[in-house]
Amino acid sequence: MNIVNKNNHIHEVRSVYGYFFMKKFRCLVLVILLVLVQCATNVCTVSAETQTQQLQENKLYSKSCAMTDGASGRLLYGKEEDIPLPNASTTKIMTCILAMESCAMDEVVTFSEEAAAQPKVHLGAKKGEQFYLQDLLYGLMLESYNDCACAIAEHVGGTVEKFAEKMNERAKELGCVDTHFVTPNGLDCEDEEGAHHTTAYDLCKIMAYCAWGSPVSAQFLSLTQTKSHSFNSLSGTGYAVSNKNVFLDMMDCAITGKTGYTAKAGYCYVAAVEEGGRRYCIALLACGWPNHKNYRWSDAKQLFQYGLDNYHLYKGTEDAFEVSPIEVPCGYRDGTLAEWGDRTKLSLIVDKKEKNPMFLKADWDEAQIRKEFTQVVTLPVKKGSKIGRIEYCINGEEIYSFDICAGEDIKKWDFRTFFMALWKEFLL
Repeated sequence: MNIVNKNNHIHEVRSVYGYFFMKKFRCLVLVILLVLVQCATNVCTVSAETQTQQLQENKLYSKSCAMTDGASGRLLYGKEEDIPLPNASTTKIMTCILAMESCAMDEVVTFSEEAAAQPKVHLGAKKGEQFYLQDLLYGLMLESYNDCACAIAEHVGGTVEKFAEKMNERAKELGCVDTHFVTPNGLDCEDEEGAHHTTAYDLCKIMAYCAWGSPVSAQFLSLTQTKSHSFNSLSGTGYAVSNKNVFLDMMDCAITGKTGYTAKAGYCYVAAVEEGGRRYCIALLACGWPNHKNYRWSDAKQLFQYGLDNYHLYKGTEDAFEVSPIEVPCGYRDGTLAEWGDRTKLSLIVDKKEKNPMFLKADWDEAQIRKEFTQVVTLPVKKGSKIGRIEYCINGEEIYSFDICAGEDIKKWDFRTFFMALWKEFLL
């Protein structure tokens, strides 16, 4: 009996130890699983962070650069993108687009003494020599001729100074926040308001407008994609120019661009690409000095490839623009007694500035559509009056917004209208 009891006791002790061992083992397994889950989460987080930081870890030569969504204008990548810097001949994209929008291509431009005195790089035209505007635009954009820029500016604005005013006005209209143009060719210069400069982010805004936003964008692209062009002055002197934007041959999707260099600005570049409906703009400022002319091509390839690899096209859906009617108290349409005391349903419409809003989105971006309505709708309501708005957002940042408007007139009841409704009711 004692032996049996002892064995039972031993069995019970083993069972107790086994229980605690299994309990601890289960706890250990649970802890290990939690650690693994946490590690996996961290790996995913690090992976996403690494994706967004991947380009920053690569060596970009530019002191300042930016890449934007050409459709929405959203900044996709930036490195000191808001620092004001001289931008050399990338200025000429603004000179070109203003001339194209302001003048006919067959207008005659006469070289002044100031235009003829512009330093190299230049066409070398003499004072009084005349050309068609279109030919000078080829010289401006393909060879980056400084005298062509000056002659064009004087033709469009009357003087270089007045043309610079037009350039700065347009820059503000395009949303540029730290841009000041003094010359039409980008040569280092300053006036009483400061030195000639822009930012990489601002330059992307100007490039996007030139490539896609201007009424003459198709004409701008055609001109800047031209390989070579021959022309004569009106007196018969012959000239030939060839495109110095070699990046057009480096990426199949490159559609336009402009180089620039001064001793102060260093090598600069602004460009645009388009692929499968996706639009990108880049701007590179202070991207090396001699003998590092090719740094800009290296940076341009890295930026554009980063955009193409990581951002896909996100299209807004039509149902996002569907808005239900809202009820308005004390209102009426026709002023009949049947409407008295009822809440009137006000139909709503969306003022769509873009038929199908599109923007670039990476996998780590969070897209959101918000609908906001005015809390209090006061009567009377006029058709077309703003009631609220729809916002397309990426990571909380508004990309597009559309007004929600009243689709009809709703009037407010008053004593006279109510009396007239009663009178009509009795007459009927």
